[in-house]
Amino acid sequence: MSNIRILIVEDDPFIAMDIESAVAEQLGDKAELIIVESVEDARRAAASRLSCALLDIDVVGGKTFGVAESLLANGTPFAFVSGSTPNDVPRPLRDVRFLRKPFSTREIASFVSNAIETV
Repeated sequence: MSNIRILIVEDDPFIAMDIESAVAEQLGDKAELIIVESVEDARRAAASRLSCALLDIDVVGGKTFGVAESLLANGTPFAFVSGSTPNDVPRPLRDVRFLRKPFSTREIASFVSNAIETV
């Protein structure tokens, strides 16, 4: 099992593949990617040790703000990757990195690279 564990929460399979591809291109097989599509699965995954996370806001089962608050409390770096706007994010989470869809794979790779450097 890899020491680098990255959570990707995205309910659109094509976007999830784009994010996965961007991370894999950056890290190859050095990272374990945990890809989930629902709030419930994200909560479960966020309860384990993670290097960083990429969260869509609106996924199966609701919004990921509770997962985001949990990651923030644990000190896990994360970014929202969403078609929503930063103003849709609750105030306590507005300082979190926000990558607007459509994103560039360079943005994803850069965030992940910087996030895992701090781990």
